Amino acid sequence: MRTVEREDGPAHRPTSEDVWRAIERASFAVLSHLTPTGEPRSSGVVYVATGGRMYVAVAPDSWKARHLADDGRLAVTVPVRRGGLLSLVLPIPPATVSFHATAVVHPAGAMPEAPERLASLVPPERRAECRIIEIQPVGQFLTYGIGVSLSDLRSPAAARARVPVPPLHEVS
Repeated sequence: MRTVEREDGPAHRPTSEDVWRAIERASFAVLSHLTPTGEPRSSGVVYVATGGRMYVAVAPDSWKARHLADDGRLAVTVPVRRGGLLSLVLPIPPATVSFHATAVVHPAGAMPEAPERLASLVPPERRAECRIIEIQPVGQFLTYGIGVSLSDLRSPAAARARVPVPPLHEVS
């Protein structure tokens, strides 16, 4: 976390590494893109993240596999749970990380050099037929609520941040 001066006092801003750690700890994201005919689509997915990339397993005939293979551009939003035990009692909205990304859709049965955790997403009987989508963030992360107190979530100026996506060699 880095501290930035604001009119109402210092604010803690997330670093690229803070944001990537939040992405690695989460496991659910929403992928959004346009179909070949220009229609917007989005879908929730379970993923694993490591080394600056996210990996998603999908059915070989899914629209995600077909449409992302055509264009390879998408937007991703990762909700990040906040509030610990307090969130069980009070409705605390998640923090979010949103970003643009490029996607590579690997052929059915091809498991890229990916984390061992990726195998846990795909049951053994589906590994030969599923397709793996490899997602690489580009540009900037747009965050809301990452690295700020729960009370700061009420202030968009305090809760928002734009953080550069780190180069792949800098991501652990």
